[in-house]
Amino acid sequence: MIKILDFSVFFLYCLLIYWLSDQPSLPIPMLFPYQDKIHHAAAYFIMGLLAWRSFKHVLNSPILLALSVIIFCSLYGVSDEWHQSFVEGRTSDIADWVADTGGAGLAIFLMQKLRNWR
Repeated sequence: MIKILDFSVFFLYCLLIYWLSDQPSLPIPMLFPYQDKIHHAAAYFIMGLLAWRSFKHVLNSPILLALSVIIFCSLYGVSDEWHQSFVEGRTSDIADWVADTGGAGLAIFLMQKLRNWR
């Protein structure tokens, strides 16, 4: 049951990211330069955590788990930027993809540290 819940939450979160990317603009005030990179990193940090919880049900190797999560999140980030390039009012930015991948990478790093600590 927990496996289905983990994959369901992960799937719904991916849909949320897609939906947000499909909006012409988001009502978030820009308070400082590159604030959007923090938003990207935070969103993909969460995606990395959810992917970790989901993928651990089917992958036993910690290295394979970490690689699978980072590859999935990075590819999703690339596809998200490509998707945004077709949305009026949005732009595609390689720096956003780097922030996406970095956020997921940070999640993986912390999950590995937490696993080793336990």
